[in-house]
Amino acid sequence: MAKERRHEYRVTNRWTGNMGSGTAAYGAYSRDHELIGAEKGAAIAGSSDRVFRGDPARYNPEELLVGALSACHMLWVLHLCADAGIVVTEYSDEAWGEMVEHGDGSGEFTRVVLCPRMRITDRARIAEAIAIHDRAHAVCCLARSVRFAVEHEVTILPEQE
Repeated sequence: MAKERRHEYRVTNRWTGNMGSGTAAYGAYSRDHELIGAEKGAAIAGSSDRVFRGDPARYNPEELLVGALSACHMLWVLHLCADAGIVVTEYSDEAWGEMVEHGDGSGEFTRVVLCPRMRITDRARIAEAIAIHDRAHAVCCLARSVRFAVEHEVTILPEQE
């Protein structure tokens, strides 16, 4: 058995929404911020959801959570397919998440549904490729870390002939 390893990930979150009076009132500030990963130059422009006075042109935390789950699942699927000798030529995912907002203003995700659509070169291995999604779900550190359901509805197509 492999030795347990620890990993640490750092991101700087910088609020850029002071419009002159800080948070003097709920409507007095922008929800804009930037996320910058350690040793990365590019920032991800973030805000809150438009429902919560955010900028709809920027990513909100809820979208980033759904995106992170989708990316983790995809990376595991590609890894497991490569290990199994299944050649993936296309992969996309139209992932979505459902959050419930409670009367007191708190909220929580109740589920995320990943809808991966991938193309493989060998039609005979479609069933194996579908099964790999179950394995990917079982080992994805993000799916294993959340307390809501992360489901997947997979579509696998053979390479165009």
